Amino acid sequence: MLHGLTLQQIADVGARAASLFGLWLILTGADPADLAVGVLAAGAATWVSLRLLPSSGQPIRLLALIAMALPLAREAIWAGADVAWRALDPRLPLRPGFVTYRLTLPPGFARDAFGALASLLPGTVAAGRENGNELQVHCLDTDLPVATQLATHEAAIANTLGRRNDV
Repeated sequence: MLHGLTLQQIADVGARAASLFGLWLILTGADPADLAVGVLAAGAATWVSLRLLPSSGQPIRLLALIAMALPLAREAIWAGADVAWRALDPRLPLRPGFVTYRLTLPPGFARDAFGALASLLPGTVAAGRENGNELQVHCLDTDLPVATQLATHEAAIANTLGRRNDV
């Protein structure tokens, strides 16, 4: 341990700093004259990001993350097209309402990540929690298998973070 940080947390900070510096390089065109400013900006952004969202020290399983991200990208594209289609074609069904989904992830980063992910499903948005372990999800069509989709994505988040769903 270095100053109370675990090796995993140090790796998380390094990955965050490298990602922010990479973003700087993309935005500025990697001009060598700007590298010193980029290092300072990435360092400051890393410091701020750690204050706003501290490193959990929890490892992320890279292959599981990729396996989750690819279908998620497809679903996000489908979601946009589906919502636009429903909004523009009055013949398509709209049965808006709320679905209550029982969360199985423990409170913390994994559950919060899942809540954000739930809003990316076609025609859904996480709308709050009830009773601690229930997520209220607003959807455009309550006849769609929203709870099944949520369960699939919650399991993917758990797998990516190496967590068990056991609440």
